[in-house]
Order: sequence, then structure tokens, then C-alpha cells
Amino acid sequence: MSKYPIKREFFPFSYFTPPISEKFLAMAVPHMKTPKYIYKDKELGVSRHEIESYDGEKIECFLMAPKSIEENAPCLIYIHGGGFVLPAADYHYKNAMRYAKEVACKVVFVNYRLAPRYQHPVFFEDCYSAMCWTYDNADTLGINISRIGIGGDSAGATLAVGVCMMAKDREHPVKFLFQMLPYPYLDARGNSESNKKYTDTPMWNSSLSDRIGPMTKVDKDDPSYVYYSPVEAENFEGLPPAYIETAEFDCLHDDGISYAQKLREAGVEVLLNETKGTMHGFDIVQKAPTTKKVIEARTKYMKEHL
Repeated sequence: MSKYPIKREFFPFSYFTPPISEKFLAMAVPHMKTPKYIYKDKELGVSRHEIESYDGEKIECFLMAPKSIEENAPCLIYIHGGGFVLPAADYHYKNAMRYAKEVACKVVFVNYRLAPRYQHPVFFEDCYSAMCWTYDNADTLGINISRIGIGGDSAGATLAVGVCMMAKDREHPVKFLFQMLPYPYLDARGNSESNKKYTDTPMWNSSLSDRIGPMTKVDKDDPSYVYYSPVEAENFEGLPPAYIETAEFDCLHDDGISYAQKLREAGVEVLLNETKGTMHGFDIVQKAPTTKKVIEARTKYMKEHL
């Protein structure tokens, strides 16, 4: 692995790259469980829900809410990253818990089905089903349907953008107030400068991205392919305002830049936060000063829009 001037505060993850392969996933994924501490936070109430997806199968969602929150509350639908193949990691849950408390909103945390066991577009349809469930059950869940935002990191950002596009294409009545997208994967073509440059960066790189396509079985001729590679869409009008965050030493850096540009050209409001000295998934180091500053920026944006 080449040496990159990544900030020391991200050690040791600034030297870690997950060994993504079907063999590794078969070994690791069964051991990645939901942390029990999500139920032990004194400020949060957390409930687990099994919802029906588009094909009749059940998927898991968690509803996180500050115990003091009003009824008819704002809501963030949050979709974790992991290259479409990994379950939510500890820091995904911790970030979601912070968003609930610091934004003062309810968070619907979606555990969608994963590749390679499940193929495209299952994970998109699972996340869309979770959105529909949230919207349809808003009264019971204590959620205001006019105050819903959606977000996700990395592949979770792909899924969040995909849900926005699906809702638009399917004429769903939901009106997202924002899309919150840290270091998003949005261009499956793989021909950007950052994708060519960062083939061996820590946490994620284009060599790993190349392994994901065959696992997801994504078909470029499928009409739903555009949700998997949103920058290839033809029309961006009517999509929600966006907070887009990039990491400096990240093969996906240019994905965020391209999407921001296309949204702005379509008249969509964008806040672009280009972090420096960072690698993909840098917020796994929760105590890093940069992570704290960035989480503040994300929560500030969501509070303003909710």
C-alpha cells in the first residue's frame, strides 16, 4: 500500500483495508451482530421492527428516538454503508444514535439484505420498502410525514439516492427535505480521476470496488441500473437538497463532486463539504477531532433542514 498524508488521528484505520472476497464475507458477516449497547443509552428509546419488503420477505429496522422527543417528530431514514456486502458496523449505529440525539429526530435505521446472497436490485427495493413503511405508519411511529430526510454513507449513500430517485419515478408522495451523503458511491463506471488514482488507499479503494460489481450481479441493461450509478441519470430535477461530503484520499472522491455538479445544474441546492487529510470511512475513528467536527457539520445541516 502506498503512503498517503492521511491525518495521524485516524490510526490504525489509516493502515487498514478490509480483505473483501466471497470467502471472507462468508466467514465474517455471520459474526457482525447488532451491538447491545443501542438499547442501553439513557437518552434514547430503541425499538426493533420486522417489516415486509417488496417480495414478501422480512427485513429488520430499528427506530431510535430521544426519550424526550415530541410526537409528530421529524425523521431521518438512515442507510448504512458496507459495499452492499457488509452489515452495519459499530460506528454506523453510533452515528445514527448521535443523529437522533443531536438533531432531535427519530431515526429509522435500515438493515437491508446483502450481496452476494442477494442480488441487485434487492437492497434498493428493501430500502424503498423501509421508506414506504415509515411513511405509511407515520402516525403510529410518531413521525411527521412532511419532515423526513434520508441519508447514508458510502454504499448507503447510493441506496439513499436510489430511494430518492425511485420515489420520484414511482410518484410516491414523500417529499424528502434533504439527502445526507458522506463519501458516496455514485458512479459505477469507474473512470473518474480519483478512481484511477486511489487503487490502494486504506478502508476502501478502487481495487475493492472492482470486486463488488460481480457480487451484486448488477445488470447495466436493467432499467433500475441508474439507481446503482446515479450520476448516469438523465434528469436530476425535483431531487431533494443535498449535503455531500468527500474524503480526500478516496477513490470515490470524484463521485461526490460529479453528483453535486449535476444537482446544481438541475437547480438543486447542494452543500459540498470536502474534508482534508481523510480516507474513506474516516468516521470509524469516533474520537478523532476531524470526525467530531464533521459530525457537527452533518447534524447542523440536518437540524436546519428538519
